[in-house]
Amino acid sequence: MNIDSLNNQIELIKPFGLLITSNKAYQDISVLPINRLRQLTREHGLVILRYFQSGFANTQKLVAYSQQWGEIMMWPFGEVLDVQEQANPSDHILDNGHIPLHWDGMYRETVPEFQIFHCVLAPMVGQGGCTTFVNTEKLINELNDDTCTLWKNTVITYKTKQVTHYGGEVTSPLICLHPNGHKWVMRYNEPMRTIDEKYSEHHSLSFSGIAVGEQNHFKQNLNKLLYDPQYCYAHQWEAGDILMCDNFTLIHGRDAFFSQAPRHIQRVHIHSSPIYVNPHFCCP
Repeated sequence: MNIDSLNNQIELIKPFGLLITSNKAYQDISVLPINRLRQLTREHGLVILRYFQSGFANTQKLVAYSQQWGEIMMWPFGEVLDVQEQANPSDHILDNGHIPLHWDGMYRETVPEFQIFHCVLAPMVGQGGCTTFVNTEKLINELNDDTCTLWKNTVITYKTKQVTHYGGEVTSPLICLHPNGHKWVMRYNEPMRTIDEKYSEHHSLSFSGIAVGEQNHFKQNLNKLLYDPQYCYAHQWEAGDILMCDNFTLIHGRDAFFSQAPRHIQRVHIHSSPIYVNPHFCCP
């Protein structure tokens, strides 16, 4: 695809993704064709738009734009999740701590293809709060045959209590086919870190296909690869950033940030067409 036709500054991000920067002072986001952005997101995993005018702090404008990408996945709270620290958070997403790597929709009947994020307020550099993304396709393609076979034979069951808007049990191979049936991707929800006592029992993992005595070593090696800078990108937010993510291919998380730092991210989920029914969700 000829990305130069977008007529803006385009930069390949390491280790993956595209950064598109407006070549005019805050031109409207509508100058970027959505069909092209959708294709670029599928191709590169991430597309970040910077210094474009969107007006997305107005939720209605964000919803109207997102509807042009496809059918919005609805949640009990509506179309848009405001991800920001709360005084009495009902879940770790609404706190300021580390969020383990995961894929969105894992505890729902359907899984969205895309996330659209908009940064209303960003922490200062050094305050934390980066969103982390792992390109699982790239990681899998570079595995040796023995490791790839081991991962394909590894099945993990996740359980979490019903919290604000999700919960239940999920059983998934560590590596499975992308919904398009043409490539391998990883579905993984990293355990909570032991230092995070507040949410230490948020979810549990049980492994099959790996001997009990080998599981700690397996998880350590897996974690090392997931956070390898060849496959993991940490996005430092700037206010106004708009980020599109391929939820079918990537997993993502969040670095902890200073409490009361100005971090406010809006998030919308977009379904594929046809809608992808979650084959791994067992029960609510």
